[in-house]
Amino acid sequence: MRVWTVHVPPPAESGRLRAPVLLREGFSWGAFLFGPVWLLAHRLWLAALFWLAAAAAAILLAPFGGAVVLPAAHFLLGCHVRDLRRRRLARRGYAQAHVVAERDEEMALARLFAARPELAAAWGRAALA
Repeated sequence: MRVWTVHVPPPAESGRLRAPVLLREGFSWGAFLFGPVWLLAHRLWLAALFWLAAAAAAILLAPFGGAVVLPAAHFLLGCHVRDLRRRRLARRGYAQAHVVAERDEEMALARLFAARPELAAAWGRAALA
């Protein structure tokens, strides 16, 4: 069973609807394996820049310690990258509206729409726009 947090966008000034975002909780293997590339792919520019600066500093300051520091940094990134994405959504005005526990994203959406029918209507209008 996976846990998903649902983030609802703020009302748009242009009248254009945006769909809520489901964000899976837990360890991110993609971020662990690909580090800054994963951060850039998810538009976490500042986190990627900070990660690259920290990796460069670790390699320059401790050339032999880099073999220990970089895997540890990748592990920590895999553990906390979901929090970075959640914080980015909050800065953009998204509010955490619900927490859903389900096997996969489709089932989580079904459970969310059963519990919050107003989100189903907003999701459908955003998909049609």
